[in-house]
Amino acid sequence: MQEPEFAKLAAFVAIVENGSFVKAATALGVSVSTLSQTLRTLEDRLGVRLLNRTTRSLSVTEAGDRLFGQVKPALDQIRAATGAIDSFRDRPAGTLRLSVSSIPAQMVVAPILGAFLKTYPEITLDIVVDPAPHDLAAGHFDAGIRHGWSVGPDMIALPVTRNSRSIAIASPGYLALHPRPLVPHDLHHHRCICKRLGDGPLFRWSFEKNGETLEVAVSGPLILNNADLVIAAALQGVGIGYMYEDYLAAWIEAGQLVPLLEDWSPRQSRYYLYYTSRRQLPPPLKAFIDFVKASATERTRRLSRNPA
Repeated sequence: MQEPEFAKLAAFVAIVENGSFVKAATALGVSVSTLSQTLRTLEDRLGVRLLNRTTRSLSVTEAGDRLFGQVKPALDQIRAATGAIDSFRDRPAGTLRLSVSSIPAQMVVAPILGAFLKTYPEITLDIVVDPAPHDLAAGHFDAGIRHGWSVGPDMIALPVTRNSRSIAIASPGYLALHPRPLVPHDLHHHRCICKRLGDGPLFRWSFEKNGETLEVAVSGPLILNNADLVIAAALQGVGIGYMYEDYLAAWIEAGQLVPLLEDWSPRQSRYYLYYTSRRQLPPPLKAFIDFVKASATERTRRLSRNPA
């Protein structure tokens, strides 16, 4: 139905409901003359008289009564539907679908799940944890959380972790049996825990010192695509792993993992919550962004007090 015809039908229903052109015009916020012209246009369009009207009385014709009986319920349904949508605008409700890689899933999302769902009981979180980036639109995702280098330039991106290095680490048990690497190329003589993103090639480890940047293609007995499995393997002495330093803070502080090649510190980076540019954010996404911001501020404060 075209918008002008919808407006004409709504005007007709308002006249019948109010029993007066004057009252209907007031309710619709238009002049009486405009409303009268709207009705005449509708009657001309339908080819029938809908109302009998004089200066003192107003009555509905048989055709008008039949039209009112059919149009009024339909308009009520439309108003109810738009009212339901208004509720989404006024209070966060509905499903929020997120694509998240494993490290921010544990660092950013896991700590707030209970509190967020308690605060917003009408939101359903649908979270897909996958190391490989997803196309947000194709996957019907509202937002993602990933490393900065994987976020496209056309996205709105908000930092949700502080800047941190990615570092090589090993267990004391592994280092008791193997010499500590002194330069990145020494890794070629070590058993390394390799990482692959999706179906792509093995991830190269980056290092930097005095302006010199290099990447090392490591090899070893284990190839993984999950950060927690990399840590588990390193703790068990399988080999040397490579990981976001802040994520390793607890194990390093406890002496269970030892940082390596620290003088070859790679460039610092962080994780971002990102989404497509929209004029109006869905309320569930806006609520989640606000929650994540507050959590990230507290986490940064805590890590600053207790650096790894």
